Amino acid sequence: MIVESERDQRSVPPVLSAMAAWSWRLIVTGVVFYFFVQIIVRLSFVALPVAIALLLTALLFPLTERLRRAGLRSIWATWITMLLAFAVIVGLGFIIGLRANDEFPRLLDQVQQTARDAQNWLLKGPLHLKEAQLTDMVNEIIRQANAQRSAITSTILSTAAVFVEVLTSIVLLLFITFFLLKDGGQIWSWFLRAFGSAAPRVDRAGRAAWHTLSQYIHGTVIVAAIHGVVIGVVLFGMGVPLWAPLAVLIFMASFIPIVGIFFAGGLATLVTLGAKGPVFALVFIGVLVVEQQLENHVLQPLIVGRAVKFHPLAIILVLAIGGILGGIAGAAIAVPVVAVIYRALPELRRTPPALPPAAHHEPPAPPGGPGEPAPGAGEDVSPQRNG
Repeated sequence: MIVESERDQRSVPPVLSAMAAWSWRLIVTGVVFYFFVQIIVRLSFVALPVAIALLLTALLFPLTERLRRAGLRSIWATWITMLLAFAVIVGLGFIIGLRANDEFPRLLDQVQQTARDAQNWLLKGPLHLKEAQLTDMVNEIIRQANAQRSAITSTILSTAAVFVEVLTSIVLLLFITFFLLKDGGQIWSWFLRAFGSAAPRVDRAGRAAWHTLSQYIHGTVIVAAIHGVVIGVVLFGMGVPLWAPLAVLIFMASFIPIVGIFFAGGLATLVTLGAKGPVFALVFIGVLVVEQQLENHVLQPLIVGRAVKFHPLAIILVLAIGGILGGIAGAAIAVPVVAVIYRALPELRRTPPALPPAAHHEPPAPPGGPGEPAPGAGEDVSPQRNG
């Protein structure tokens, strides 16, 4: 029987044997990954706030650390950081709300004027449409809108139904961010104790992941701010109403790489088209395309590219998977999550170089001198984390 088994093994080509070995390993890995993703999806109510809280912590932690170095206690440094962030968000929301309230009537007037101009062009322009044809087109649009009214109403009701869940997630997000800013080092040290002798590897991986996450979020904020300022100045120069809310929308959409800017830019283009006409809309599209190319070839490689060196195809695939699993929030956090994993795995596998052996002719003396215990003997030497 042993001879027949060895003969069967020899009859299998080495390439096929290697492929079979890799296949069952990939199948097991895929099954484990599938169940892990299912757990994350089932716990998305907790997983998404945790992920977003990590991003906010990476963004706000430098301010908290500077306040600590200035002599403030950790609790006060954390409270000041959170209150400043909250004040910035509320201030921006208040200013944008006032401007939207003042400019929305003007936007409606301009849209009506643009619609009248478009109607005159369709009637007297090269198409030479008749009044009856134009009326039929408008009636068809109204009919389609009325047909979708029930779907729109159900969507609004379902949105209202999840409002409590969203509010709860925001509260959970704030609590997680607060404690990560205040006790991040203690939480990390407590987490490392569970890995025993593997704690140094996990610590190196965690530090690499944190460094990557910090670089990514700070670089993304800078790129998003440049987007928002440039688009806001262009819209303001064109005299487009609601330019401030649109600039903030561009800023927020820039956190979703590649895809977000096109969706927000499309909405800004529609507002420009309705308010100022097709010429201004084409000019805005040109500015948007040029600015997007500058981001892809200058801003992203210089600012964010050091932390996330992914091909655009990989980013698109990651965004698609994140969007399917977690919607807009999943798409926003998908790239930093994958970048963190990509940078942390090599540190888990890497073995640090061994220390050089001591000389054989003379044993090394203990650091504390003869008869004295070495510093740190009997103390907890688990790796510490400062945030």
